[in-house]
Amino acid sequence: MTSDLFDITAAAQLPPDLVDALARSRAERGVFGERVLHVFETGSTNDLAARLAAGGAAEGTTVVAEAQSAGRGRLGRSWFSPPGAGLYASVVIRPDADGGRPLLPSLVTLLAGVALVDAVRETSGLLSQIKWPNDVVVGRRKLGGILAEASAQGSTLDWVVLGFGINVCETAYPRDVAVRATSLEAELGRTVDRAWLLVRVLVNLAGARDALRRDQVTGSLDRWLALSPSARGADVEWRARDGVRRGRTAGLDDDGALRVETGGRIERVIAGEIMWL
Repeated sequence: MTSDLFDITAAAQLPPDLVDALARSRAERGVFGERVLHVFETGSTNDLAARLAAGGAAEGTTVVAEAQSAGRGRLGRSWFSPPGAGLYASVVIRPDADGGRPLLPSLVTLLAGVALVDAVRETSGLLSQIKWPNDVVVGRRKLGGILAEASAQGSTLDWVVLGFGINVCETAYPRDVAVRATSLEAELGRTVDRAWLLVRVLVNLAGARDALRRDQVTGSLDRWLALSPSARGADVEWRARDGVRRGRTAGLDDDGALRVETGGRIERVIAGEIMWL
């Protein structure tokens, strides 16, 4: 079963805890979360948000699901999304009509990483970190992930859908997932309010979007680097056009590319698979 798309002012069918959390955060989150679609289950919140975006949904429109049957992450990997175990959401972001800094999905992904980690810290106290390009981690275990997908006509960007998932409750993960995943509940030994976690993410995304609109993302990128110790001095391996390469991470470029020192020079890694050694 699904609800209709609501203005939050008339969101009687949304879960009461989500209505309360959205109401308490209204002054901070701007348009993010002003229109919400809550569903029990969908294939992918990104796919549902993309359909809404293609139909003209405004920036900040948010899709939240209790479960996903076909959740996915970067490079087409599946995202295990059982009912009630995590926060699964997607948000519509649109480019500014008057131009401004280009709305690069790679940069949106980095800013979203800061938004998620800060929200986790604010709501739970757990000191999670970021691993380039889109993972939220605790130690070597994955707590959450981000997937930004865009639609464009030629060189004109129509919209970006920013999807994110955070493992909140302990659950029985598939064997291949269990060895590398964790959850807030497993790390803390207590429950965390999913609704409040969501609105803190939305609040932080609103701040990041404002910084992007004003072309003032330096502080956000500095925050990303502070939350991502592996972005400097970590040994990595990746597949380039001329074969497998190795190097040591050396920070970020302004567009979100990972800088890697290899063979006495700096290379930019912008896509593909990174192996952390």
